[in-house]
Amino acid sequence: MPTGPKRPKAPTQRWMTFVRNHAKAIIAADFLIVVTATFRLVYVLVIMEIGTRRVLHFNVSQHPTAEWTLQQFRECVSGDEDYGFIIHDRDSIYSRELDSSLGTLGLKVLRTPYRAPQANAFCERLIGSARRECLDFMIPFDEDHIRWILKRWAAHYNRSRPHSSLGPGIPDPSVGKAELQIKRHCIPKDHRIAVTAILGGLHHEYALERTAA
Repeated sequence: MPTGPKRPKAPTQRWMTFVRNHAKAIIAADFLIVVTATFRLVYVLVIMEIGTRRVLHFNVSQHPTAEWTLQQFRECVSGDEDYGFIIHDRDSIYSRELDSSLGTLGLKVLRTPYRAPQANAFCERLIGSARRECLDFMIPFDEDHIRWILKRWAAHYNRSRPHSSLGPGIPDPSVGKAELQIKRHCIPKDHRIAVTAILGGLHHEYALERTAA
């Protein structure tokens, strides 16, 4: 016998729809592991803004704790920003006390499901970019060296590296968006292209500078 029509499910937002709709109010955090030249494991905490793709904060430690992790959030979130949500996984380092303290900063904690890295896809993509564009080509000696490397790469990522998902654009809002060139671009006669090497030439930044008269 034919069955009756199924009841429609309650209209709810899919996870990625929610993230995109509230991107400007969401920050995300995750850890990655870096192996030093002496085969020591160093943990890197990365915190980013979803809406702008900007690296908000990072720090490294061989022995991260919940107290250390909370301090990293305090260094980049004061509670006066427009952030409303924080996405992180279910690692035990995110203790109840840590999540409670994040709540006092005005953040609602969104824990990702078990074994679902795609639920924190934007932060996972950032970590992948850090590996493919930086860490896979460097052999760090210790924590300080990793911090030095990532400091320079994060500045390049935030202020100079174009992001196609932004238009393309630059994550740092203080950097002006480049104008779309409809016609063939010509360098002004009194200017030249200046090249700045990043991380020993792993990346380069280009800008126009006025030539001497």
